[in-house]
Amino acid sequence: MNIKPIRNDEDLRDAFKRLEPLYQAQEGSAEADEMEILVTLIEAYENKHYPINSANPIEAIKFRMEQQGLSQKDLEPFIGSSGRVSEVLNHKRGLSLPMIKRLHDGLHIPYESLLSAA
Repeated sequence: MNIKPIRNDEDLRDAFKRLEPLYQAQEGSAEADEMEILVTLIEAYENKHYPINSANPIEAIKFRMEQQGLSQKDLEPFIGSSGRVSEVLNHKRGLSLPMIKRLHDGLHIPYESLLSAA
């Protein structure tokens, strides 16, 4: 086992190349230990250099609309009048806490997505 730190994207590619043949390693083997260490190093590098941020609340709503084939009219029970829905979707009005609760309960959009900063 010759493991080194991942300092750049080239090192990352090399780590992925080394990791590929190790996926089927027998649990408890030296190869499985190497795989576990490589995965930890890869995750640490990716979390530092390529963090995944929370979704923008409006993008989360639009994503759910696309997933479920919803129109703006379908959002009225959760947000309010058609004008209010339009204002929210166009970033002209923020989501209130009651809107967030209704969107979460009715469309199952995670609170984390609805409460994140726009």
